[in-house]
Formats: sequence, C-alpha cells, structure tokens
Amino acid sequence: MNDPRELSRPSLGLLILTLATGLAGCGDEPQAATPELRPVRTVFVERSGGGVTRTLAGVARAGVESRLSFRVAGTVDSVDVALGDRVRNRQILARLDPTDYELKVDEAEAGLAQAQAGLRRAEADYERVRALYENKNASKGELDAARAGAESAQAQVESSAKRLEQAGQQVGYTVLRAPSDGAIAAVSLEVNENVGAGRQVFLLTAGAEPEIEVAVPEVLIAQVEVGQPVSVRFDALPGRQLAAEITEVGVAVTGSASTFQVTAGIAEPADDVRSGMAAEVTFTFKGDRGERILAPGVAIGEDRDGRFVFVLERGDNGTGVVHRRAVRVGEPTEGLGGIEILDGLAEGEEVVTAGVRRLSDGMAVKVLAAAPGESAA
Repeated sequence: MNDPRELSRPSLGLLILTLATGLAGCGDEPQAATPELRPVRTVFVERSGGGVTRTLAGVARAGVESRLSFRVAGTVDSVDVALGDRVRNRQILARLDPTDYELKVDEAEAGLAQAQAGLRRAEADYERVRALYENKNASKGELDAARAGAESAQAQVESSAKRLEQAGQQVGYTVLRAPSDGAIAAVSLEVNENVGAGRQVFLLTAGAEPEIEVAVPEVLIAQVEVGQPVSVRFDALPGRQLAAEITEVGVAVTGSASTFQVTAGIAEPADDVRSGMAAEVTFTFKGDRGERILAPGVAIGEDRDGRFVFVLERGDNGTGVVHRRAVRVGEPTEGLGGIEILDGLAEGEEVVTAGVRRLSDGMAVKVLAAAPGESAA
C-alpha cells in the first residue's frame, strides 16, 4: 500500500496551480486606465475699438459709359470697329446707307431753288408796284399786297434753306462717330441690318479710373458720405485690394429692395479692372457704443437654451476644465475680431474655439497649442 503522504503527480500539479492562483489574488488589484482628455483649442477674448466693417457686393463700371445709337433709321452699310477695339475721339464706328437721305437733300435743294425764284419774282413785282405808286398809278393797297408777297417769298426761301440744312444733317447722322476716346464694350448691329433711330448699337467705355456701383441697405446709408474711404477686392484679381472712395450717394431707393445706389471711385491705377467685374466693397463705420468685447464666431454655440460659450479654467500640464456660460451677442464685426459680446464674457477670458459641440459643462480637456497663423481673434 502506498504512503498516504505521497501525492500523485496530477494532484501535485493541481496543488501548485491552486497555490499560484491564491498568491496572485493576494496582490494589488490592476489600476483602471486613465481616460483620454478631449483636445480643444482656445483664444482669449479681446476688446476692440468701436469701428465696424461691412462688406457689400458691387459691380465695376467704367468711369464713363456711353450707349451709342444712330439719330436716324436705316440699313447698316458698314461696321468699322469690333468688340474690344480702342477708339479715338470722332473715329467712325459704323455707317448707314445714305441714299434715302441724299435724295431728301436733292429734294430740299430743288425746293430752295424754287423758293428763290419765287422771291425774285415777288421782289420784281414789288419794285414795279412801288414805282407805279410813286407816280400815282397804283393804289396803297396794291403796294401793300406787293410788299407782303415779297416778304412771304423771302420767308419761303428761309424755310427751304432750313429744310436743306436739316436734310444735310440727316445725311451726316448716317455716320456714327465715337464721342470720346475709349473702348468698345458691346456691339449689337450687323451689316445689312435695319436699325431704328435711338436703338443702342455700341457701348463705349471711357474714363481714366473705373468705378464700383454698390447697393447699400437703408440701415447703413445714413453712415455713407461722399469722400469716405473704402477698400475694393475683385474675385477675378486674387490677392489685390484697391483703395477707393465714395463719389456718389443715392438719395432714393433703387429696385424692389430697400437699398440705395452708391458709387465708389478707385483711387489708384487699375488697368486690369474691367467693366462688369464682380467686386466686394468694404466700408468701415464708426461704432456708437465705444469699445466692444469680441469673440470669434466659431466659439459661440447655440441650442434650445440660447447662445453659449465654453470658458476654460486652466489646470496643470496643458489641461483644464471647461464651463458653459450663456452669452448675449450683438452685431457681427467683420475684420475686427468676430462677434460682439454684449453680456456674459469679460476681456481676457479664454474660450474654446475647436470642439465646442462635443463639450459639456465641467468636462476636463487638453488644451492644444495654437495652429500656425492662428490669431487670438
């Protein structure tokens, strides 16, 4: 019989495993993993001057735009310029067939010759009757009638001369000339086309400096005045910002919207600005409430409880705790730092600008360094 103190090999292995497990259970429990902090970016709330900027859409126009038309109707005989051509003052742009008007000149010349012949006859009659009257061979009534006939014939000559002059002018009107130096911006006629008097056939742009037409809302028009400096930017000319000043301010609402037409003249050479280019005109208006507390628009959230920001309470090693705070906002202050804060923030407080939607009041966060080129506003 085996010694009861002996243990079989399987039993011995089981015992060792049990002891090892028990010893492990007597040690410290494993620590829970530290939760990862949500990263955020922040800026400091700033105070700015009272000025407010507004950027409004506009359209470039030449300093002078002439809509040219013929003063008489007719058939186009020739078009002597093309779209984009530079033209000189009095240069011929187009001609109408002058045949009909030349015939009217001939007719007027014949009428004048006939009137002149009638005048000579009437003057001769008057001289004859006057001689008879002096010899007491004609009555006073006959003399007066002869004088009236001569005067009427003289009036007929003058009228015929005017008709001839007018017919000659109409022949001249069949030639359309440029009223000044400039460039052809639009052409709307073709050879052999019949055009009416007064119908626009060319658009001539002139003027040394281009202008910008911009529609200003009625809430701002009282702050716009002639001579006010503005800046202009064109999408077609990236990277360029041109200085300009207000030259005209409308006094009546234009179009269906409550806007007033305002014109700004570019105050520097801008040969690459062409009529019709879309522009952005930036106005700077004086504020009426002095300095303002400003916060970036991305820092302001909104839900059913209203607008809010998360203010950072700094901790150690780039960490902190965010606190939700309700704010009351004013007007956007484009170019001066964001949105005006009327209530809820003070200058120098630090607000979250990235990750606002995933935060909650009292959450611990990790503060990231500012991105390259990122300003505090």
